[in-house]
Amino acid sequence: MEILRYDIAILGSGIGGFTSAIHASHHSKGRLKIAVISKMHAMRSHSVSAEGGISGVLYHGKGDSESLHAYDTIKGSDYLADQDAVELLVRNAPKEIKFFEHIGVPWNRGDDAIIQQRAFGGMSIPRTVFAADKTGFFMMRALYDYTLQLKNVDIFHENFATAILMNKGRAAGIFMIDLATREMKLIEAKSIIIATGGFSKIYGFTTTSHSTTGDGIALAYRAGISLKDMEFVQFHPTGLIPSGILITEAARGEGGYLRNSDGRRFMEDYAKSHMELAPRDIISRAIMTEIGKGKGVLHSESGLEHVWLDLRHLDKAKIDERLPMIKDITIKMLGIDPSKEQIPVRPVAHFTMGGINTDIDGHAMLNGKRHADGIWAVGECGCVSVHGANRLGSNSLSQCSVWGRIVGIEAAKNAMSARSNDAKALHMQAEEEEMRITELLDRKTGSDPYEIRKELNHLMDSLVYVYRKTNELKKARKGIERLRKECDSIVVNDKSSVFNTNLRDALETSNLVELAAVVVEGALKRKESRGAHAMVEYPKRDDKRWLKHTVAVKKGSRGISISYSPVKITKWQPEERKY
Repeated sequence: MEILRYDIAILGSGIGGFTSAIHASHHSKGRLKIAVISKMHAMRSHSVSAEGGISGVLYHGKGDSESLHAYDTIKGSDYLADQDAVELLVRNAPKEIKFFEHIGVPWNRGDDAIIQQRAFGGMSIPRTVFAADKTGFFMMRALYDYTLQLKNVDIFHENFATAILMNKGRAAGIFMIDLATREMKLIEAKSIIIATGGFSKIYGFTTTSHSTTGDGIALAYRAGISLKDMEFVQFHPTGLIPSGILITEAARGEGGYLRNSDGRRFMEDYAKSHMELAPRDIISRAIMTEIGKGKGVLHSESGLEHVWLDLRHLDKAKIDERLPMIKDITIKMLGIDPSKEQIPVRPVAHFTMGGINTDIDGHAMLNGKRHADGIWAVGECGCVSVHGANRLGSNSLSQCSVWGRIVGIEAAKNAMSARSNDAKALHMQAEEEEMRITELLDRKTGSDPYEIRKELNHLMDSLVYVYRKTNELKKARKGIERLRKECDSIVVNDKSSVFNTNLRDALETSNLVELAAVVVEGALKRKESRGAHAMVEYPKRDDKRWLKHTVAVKKGSRGISISYSPVKITKWQPEERKY
């Protein structure tokens, strides 16, 4: 086992991770030694897949304001967002958009050279800044190129973290496996930032890449850190049939229509004033309601029912300029030119509003009251909570950027003042983890991780989808509990040392099953419909009983302790959501 010593260890190399690294480096004036750890090549992080844009109030003279952005976000969240965090988001987002321009992101501009902003669901006014429909890629490229110039930042590509190590409730280090050689490593650190993204791969039909397996969230959970609002999983209304590839909300922001099997724009029945630009939870439920009424279209190959996304009325030049990747995807995947034919779409698991429980500074919480000293979470893996029960499109990149700066600075401050950990105790923990991985590799027979994941995906797709029922959630819980037991005897048939993807997949599968159990437990207990959590038996939002965050803590090997914490309200009292 190789032992490496750093001041800050950042687990994850997406927009949140790299932004944190840059601002931690700047705050320390390059004096701190920083490690960025990625289980793949860093430029393949899922952040490159973000398409539509980043939200922020750039031009007050056009009727927009930070207050309006905050109101849209809070209303969109179905009033579960912490309003102090939302106010922090909207104040700082414009600064981050300008920061990204300064490091090389080519925002779309009009003939007047002004940065353009497009409409997005749930937003009162166009405030989404974009770089065609490849925004995440351009932001990642700029961050990666910038980080490579920082002499005090080392990037560990293709290193898979298996444990977050703590010493008396404090950050101590990260244990990881070098996938190229299977060499095991311990990174000692005074500050740890978790930036590993979401866990939508608990579903089979999902927009997310194979890497979004919630590893950092699962490791934090096992280390005693609490999770928050895990039952709120966002289904994006427009996943391509049959692959689930994301068809960006920008397609509707640019004027696309949703049509049922009769060719009718059905959103007028569900959100007459906003139509296709209502929030994602409302549109996803509308699509599934139409399908339930027999107004869907059957895709014969997959057996999935869908509706149509219609861009045919848009100018071809507009599609080529603002939606070039969508055109490329539909042509390559289905042979469909969106300027001539309709696109088959249906709700698809996309984003996880819940994650590691943090305070407003991104500081991870051991429970509802006490911090995990020296540990922060940023981006989709951290629940701060600005999205509440439903995220508005384009707020995610703002969240990553705003809290990337906050968390990077906070982690740097801690690393410059924290005392060193007990090296002997830390090394003993690392040796125990090394033994656990070795025993897993030595196991000759057991459960197949791919069969476990296949069954997990089926349970979640069929029983924990857009609309949820108590009896189906109980069935899912029973199935997941059986899969958790199977994970205890999981076997890795590939014993090789070089790029052992079988080992990685087995560890990821255990993480996914662990997180799915928390999702279902939180969903069973929340007896209301709010945002992305739509319960058939409890169709109304219940502010009297359920205006509160779900907090989950691991108990023993499989126990889940559920408690609740209040939502922070500053200005906006809950009201009926109408669009």
